[in-house]
Amino acid sequence: MADPAPGRWRALFFLSLAELGALSLWFSAAAVLPALSREWHLGDGGRAGLTIAVQAGFIVGTLVSALGNLPDIISPRILMLWSALAGAVLNGALALRVDSLTPALVLRFATGLCMAGAYPPAMKIVATWFRSGRGLAIGILVGALTLGSASPHLFRSLTDLPWRGTLLAASGLSLLAVLLLWSCVTEGPDRFPAARFDFHMAGAVFRERGPRLACFGYFGHMWELYSMWAWLGLFLAASLDARGGGSYLGLNAPAATFVAMGVGGALGAYAGGALADRWGRTTLTMAAMALSGLSAATIGLSFGGPPALTFVLALFWGVTVIADSAQFSTAVTELCPPAYVGTALTAQTCVGFALTIISIWLIPPVIRLVGWGWAFALLAPGPALGVLAMARLRAAPEAVRMANGRR
Repeated sequence: MADPAPGRWRALFFLSLAELGALSLWFSAAAVLPALSREWHLGDGGRAGLTIAVQAGFIVGTLVSALGNLPDIISPRILMLWSALAGAVLNGALALRVDSLTPALVLRFATGLCMAGAYPPAMKIVATWFRSGRGLAIGILVGALTLGSASPHLFRSLTDLPWRGTLLAASGLSLLAVLLLWSCVTEGPDRFPAARFDFHMAGAVFRERGPRLACFGYFGHMWELYSMWAWLGLFLAASLDARGGGSYLGLNAPAATFVAMGVGGALGAYAGGALADRWGRTTLTMAAMALSGLSAATIGLSFGGPPALTFVLALFWGVTVIADSAQFSTAVTELCPPAYVGTALTAQTCVGFALTIISIWLIPPVIRLVGWGWAFALLAPGPALGVLAMARLRAAPEAVRMANGRR
């Protein structure tokens, strides 16, 4: 095996900071949803729509990117840089100029388009620096993504910024990401060979058994992940309201959400990456999905109960729900033809995020029907099916190409 690339940890550090900044745009509107709901008189459809619009934009963006092989034709660093810049401008326009739901949905959709150029290319850049330890490296990157996605909740918990100020703070972080991408981020020495345009390569990841099973595991994971991220803050706030007030070990609901989703998620992504390189991709992903699925099925039972218990369960869920995320993408980089790794990653994320629209949209009507106590249980079948897919991948001969033969 070739020696590790010099400077790879420095490169990962700056790329992770850039990813944190760029992805702060994702849940910026979800973090201020209570204020928007009051000011714009939003119902369940409007509240869900502000998150779904970003997912829909991301899906369209990744679909266009995959069909055009953009991550393998354009420099992933340049694609990230312009995507982060455009996202910051669009999010800033929402903060400064918008006073109603319809234009907000348009701008959130456009922001999602930009996120399609900020996330999959970053994973490809990591792969050019790391042959060994790739699972840990992409895990660290996903940890940065998680912190960035949760950062608007931190803004709300620490300051009295109005919702427009919170959105502008997220745009500021994305502009910082642009500066880092311009001055500190480069591709590594193990660059993938240049690709020619091939319309059919967008679906290649689903034609071969190994990558296809890795994708199926990812789809089960995604059914749970973004719906949990979208609604956990409202769940924690509503649980305190149902109890008549209080705090989560001294934290208000936005701060507790940031700790569970952001800090817990970052720790989970790091630990998952380190353990996957040691135990194997399928072993780690099956264990994480089993634990996160159990969390989804049971956390609602603590609704309105002792806040400390609810917070501990939320933190455990935040750790386990993201611990496996990087490993599905890492598996694709190990199982797909090198020239089309970027396109394969983009196609995988496109379909996975399409599923998130359904699970995010379903939670509010389920709450109306059965309450918060069982709403999150709707998410548990996703990781259960993901475990089955990864078990099949573990038994496949192609699995020896992952994690230096550790499956």
